[in-house]
Amino acid sequence: MTGTKEKIATLRAVLAPTGRAQKRVSLGRLDGILNGGLRRGALHEIIAPASHEAAATGFATGLAIRLGGPVLWIARDYALLEHGVQAATGLLELGLDPARLILLRVPDMASALRAAMDGLSCAALGSVVIELSGESKLLNLVAYRKLVLAAGDSGVTVLLLRFSAWPGIGVAETRWLIRAAGSAEGDHWGGPVFAVELQRNRAGPGGSWILEWSCDDGVFRDFWWPADRGAVVSAASERSPAAALADISAA
Repeated sequence: MTGTKEKIATLRAVLAPTGRAQKRVSLGRLDGILNGGLRRGALHEIIAPASHEAAATGFATGLAIRLGGPVLWIARDYALLEHGVQAATGLLELGLDPARLILLRVPDMASALRAAMDGLSCAALGSVVIELSGESKLLNLVAYRKLVLAAGDSGVTVLLLRFSAWPGIGVAETRWLIRAAGSAEGDHWGGPVFAVELQRNRAGPGGSWILEWSCDDGVFRDFWWPADRGAVVSAASERSPAAALADISAA
C-alpha cells in the first residue's frame, strides 16, 4: 500500500503545472483535439512498430519543425546504423533547415538519457528528440519524471521517439502510434502520408487519422485521394488507421 501511495504522489508531482507558462503550437488538422495545438515544455511519446521507423521519424521531424528553434536529436550508434541517419536533402524537403539540427550519437541508453537532461537545461533549444529502440529498464518512472520536470522547467519540448517498443508509463502529455500510409501516385505528388493514432491525450480524447504533412505549409492536413482515383479517405477520429488503410488499398 505504501508503494502505491508513493507512485501516486510521484505521478501527481510529474503532472502538476510548473512555474513557466505553458503554450501550444499549432499542428494544423490536429489542433482541435489537442485543445489548440501541441503543448510546449512537455514530453510527447511517438511509437513506431517494426518497419515503420522512417514514418515515425518523419512525424517527429514535423513536430520539431512546428516547435521551432534548434533541434537536439539524440540517437544510439547502432540505431543510426540500423535505421539510417537523417539526410540534409530530406530534411530540406520536409521543411527543416539542416543547420537547425544537432545530431548527437551516443553509445547506450544511459548516455542518451544523460544527454537529454543536459539538453533540456538549454532553454535556447526548441526540442530534444530522444531516439530509442527496444525496451530498457533504465526508461522507468524515475527517468520519465526527470524528463517531464526538466522540460517543464526549461520550456524545451521532449519528443521521445521509440522503435519496436511498448507504450511507456502514462505520464506523457501525448502518445502517438505512427505507421506509414500510401501517398498519391502519378502526377499527384504530395508530402509524406501517415496513419496516425493518438493513444493518449491529456487535453482531450484520442483518435485516428490518415494525415499528410504539407511540406510547403509545414502543417498536418487531412489526406484525400485525387478525385480521378475514385476514392476518398475519411479522416473521422472514430476510424482506425487499419480501416483507412484498407480503403486506400481498395482504391
